[in-house]
Amino acid sequence: MKTLKLIAICFLVSAYSFANDSSTDKDALIALYNATSGAEWNSSWDLNASVDKWYGIKLENDRVVEINLQFNNLNGELPQEIGSLTGLKVLNLGFNKLKGTLPSSIKNLKALTTLDLFMNRFEGNIPEELSELQKLESLKLYSNRFSGEIPSSLMGLTNLKELLLGSNFLTGQIPIEIYALSKLQKLSLMDNKMDGEIPAEIAQLKDLEELLLSTNQFTGDLPQEFMNLTKLNTMMVSDNNLNQEYISVSGKNPPTLMHLELQNATATMDIEKE
Repeated sequence: MKTLKLIAICFLVSAYSFANDSSTDKDALIALYNATSGAEWNSSWDLNASVDKWYGIKLENDRVVEINLQFNNLNGELPQEIGSLTGLKVLNLGFNKLKGTLPSSIKNLKALTTLDLFMNRFEGNIPEELSELQKLESLKLYSNRFSGEIPSSLMGLTNLKELLLGSNFLTGQIPIEIYALSKLQKLSLMDNKMDGEIPAEIAQLKDLEELLLSTNQFTGDLPQEFMNLTKLNTMMVSDNNLNQEYISVSGKNPPTLMHLELQNATATMDIEKE
């Protein structure tokens, strides 16, 4: 009998916790709606309808696991309540009018694998708190107004496959600890104000397919070690202060770095900027 009572109590506690998490998720979504002019979104929410009917929201076991609101006219700042969505795996708010700094509570989204905040108006430093999102595979912050240096702590996000920070106002050097991002396939730092030499440690990223470093203030030479990047099919390093000019290449079989130097000009092939 005691065993049955314990099982019943555990069930009730679990059910209460489950319902409480679901309610907290809904409150966080409503806070997002109110903070970003939800009534003016391209596809708005009926707050009287069940959450599973809300545009861009995906649920699993009554927990919010995806928010996909790209191109939806969100205008405002992300509220601190966003950090309550602890079951969230995908947050895509690209191509909106979001501004301000990223809330510190974002560090609570431990399940997050995709953080897409590109093409907005976010500003300030890239927060150190992002380094706590150890499951992140894609971090896309390009085309915002972020400034300051890239936090070296981000180099601890060893599951990253995409790190796209281009078209901001970032300064400083590429952290030499970048070699730790061993799964990285795409790295874009183009169109910033970064300087220093391009670290040879990037050559340790054996899975790297895209390397976009153009339009910065990098100096020195392109490391010869880059010849070991056998999967690299897109590279842009033009419009820097390098000792040599280099062709920007895009294609499945780019020429080896031995043939990338040009004496008097830089030939640039167009690539699609994501």
